[in-house]
Parts: sequence; structure tokens; C-alpha cells
Amino acid sequence: MTPVCVRTYIGGMRWDALFDDMEAQLASRDLLDLESEVAERWRADIAGVDLADRLRGSMGLRVGAHLTADLVFEGTLSHVGGESLVLNDGPHQVLIPFEAVARYQGLGRLAVAEPSNVRRKLGLASALRGLARDRAHLRVFLRFQGGGEAALSGVIDRVGRDHFDLAVTHPGEARRASDVSRTATVPFGRLAALKSLR
Repeated sequence: MTPVCVRTYIGGMRWDALFDDMEAQLASRDLLDLESEVAERWRADIAGVDLADRLRGSMGLRVGAHLTADLVFEGTLSHVGGESLVLNDGPHQVLIPFEAVARYQGLGRLAVAEPSNVRRKLGLASALRGLARDRAHLRVFLRFQGGGEAALSGVIDRVGRDHFDLAVTHPGEARRASDVSRTATVPFGRLAALKSLR
């Protein structure tokens, strides 16, 4: 509790000065209470912010996504979905699942909620099905327990609920039956990133 300051009034009691002092003390306490309430509400608001909302608030900014110590993608944040984001990096686009990122660099402070229920429900599988439909040639980065990673090149053939099949080709080769060296089935949980030409 704030100690009450009592002034002595020379020449007897001056009621106006006494009431002015009391009013100033109450105003000071009210201001402190208001500042405390604003700070508490701000902390509560920040505690309710999702990472996806922070990412949406950073659209158009140059962002770094650090997946491991050696695997870092940087680019302009162009899309944020329900489970993944897309960075534009020169002629390439990189799709990165949220769960693959260890840390971000360059996010703004603004948070923007997704207004569309449909977009909110579109997950990683939806993005992968679009890439399969377009027959996009991809560089697929995989992550392993212990922090290692590997990369494959190819075209997504099929997408399941929690995995996809990649027709593996040599980098730059089209997806023809004669050029497919093998098919790799990749669980979503092991996907680090997909890099493609725009």
C-alpha cells in the first residue's frame, strides 16, 4: 500500500489544499491500477496468440525457417496454411510443415487470425495433393531422429492421410516410368521441406 503523504499547513488548516492532496493521491493510485490492469490484459492477450497467427501477421516479410543447424530456408513468407507455410526464395517456393521448424527468424509482432474456416481446416495433405495434381518436380528434404536430414528428387504420385509416395528421379529429370528409380513412401512426420520451381 502506498504511504499517504500528509502535509502540514502553516497558519492553520487549509481545506482546499488538503482536498487537492487527497485527490492527487487517489488519481495517482487510479493511474497505477489502470496501468497494472492494461499490462495484465496485454499479457493475457499475448498468451492466447497462436504461432500460425504470428506467421500470418508476417506475410510479405523475409523470414528464416531454421529446421536444423545446417538446414535453413529463407524467403518472403507468401502463404500460411493450417499446418504449413510457403516461402518464396527467388525462382523457388519452399513448403515447410510447422512441426519441422526448430525456430524462426524475422517474424513481425503482428498476429492475424485466419478468418476462413475452410482455410483453417486445409492441412498439409491438401497442399501435397495440389502438388501431386500439378505433377510438380520437387526436391524433398527428410528429417531423421538425431537431427540428420536427406534429400530426394521426384514427383508426388499419391497422397494418403499421413504419408505420400514420391516417384524418385534424378534431379532435373521428368517423371517418366523409365526414369523412376524407385518409389519412396514418406510419413508426414518425417517431412522437413519441399522445394519446387514456381
